[in-house]
Amino acid sequence: MPHRVAVLALDGLLPFELGIPHRIFGRSLEPAPGNKGAKLYEVVTCSIRPPGPVRTDSDYAILVEHGPEALATADTVVIPASYELGPVFEEGRLTEKLAAALALIRPGTRMVSICTGSYVLAAAGYLDGRPATTHWSSADHFQRLFPQVRVDPDVLFIDDGDVLTSAGVAAGIDLCLHLVRRDHGAAVANEIARRTVVPPHRDGGQAQYIHRPVPEPQFATTTAARAWALGRLDRPIQLRDMARQESMSVRTFTRRFREEVGASPGQWLTQQRVERARHLLETSDLSIDQVARDAGFGTATSLRQHLQAALGVPPTVYRRTFRASADTP
Repeated sequence: MPHRVAVLALDGLLPFELGIPHRIFGRSLEPAPGNKGAKLYEVVTCSIRPPGPVRTDSDYAILVEHGPEALATADTVVIPASYELGPVFEEGRLTEKLAAALALIRPGTRMVSICTGSYVLAAAGYLDGRPATTHWSSADHFQRLFPQVRVDPDVLFIDDGDVLTSAGVAAGIDLCLHLVRRDHGAAVANEIARRTVVPPHRDGGQAQYIHRPVPEPQFATTTAARAWALGRLDRPIQLRDMARQESMSVRTFTRRFREEVGASPGQWLTQQRVERARHLLETSDLSIDQVARDAGFGTATSLRQHLQAALGVPPTVYRRTFRASADTP
């Protein structure tokens, strides 16, 4: 059976964030020729009330066809942000109806928040003693209201196993793609990202761009350099060579690169090589040594160190995990 995702729609919700889980999880298919594989997730939207309209922060409401009972059948519950959390936001406590709805969730269900949906998780006790993030503009208030939570205001998302939190708005896309990648591997997540026309991977520890200005339109970009680098990940790539692709000095290129990507060129290269290695481990029978060379890490030892740092597992364990998942009916 597909993994069941229940998205909890609360009054005052942001329609953009409500749509993220449906777009990412709802379009995730088993790898198959022509992208005709079976759906990997079943996504339903529910309310804390019987089926009916739920207010948004815009000039329209949405009609939700499932009540809180849908939470009892979920494998993952996603709580997007809302601007009408009332005592949850003001006092850190759940309303009676919200508490009753959350009480229906089965133990062991994976809990996910997007943006200030983290307030609901915190008020329900899911984040006690755990690391979490939220939108940067609410981080100080969130920490004061929930001192028992270890708040990190500078990251895109935090994966703490069965409880995951993301920063504001588009960071919800990063978190949902991360979950698809965690559940089914990089190939499936990358295909969803390609169809959604978003970057396939932004590391959770990447900053939220709190103070970074958007580059002026007339500025040159680093797009060509990134495309050039992606075509030769298996070979040594020097910073000066990337800068040369854009006819920039190394200093200017590095600054522009950080403005556009949110990471240094070296960090970005490592991320891309890790993604290449993951893809090869999941989809090929190449030896670990060959995967290391093709991904640009050079040696199996270097690959092992980088994969361990990024994912917490060595290459052999990563391959075995996803091969076992693929072989499971």
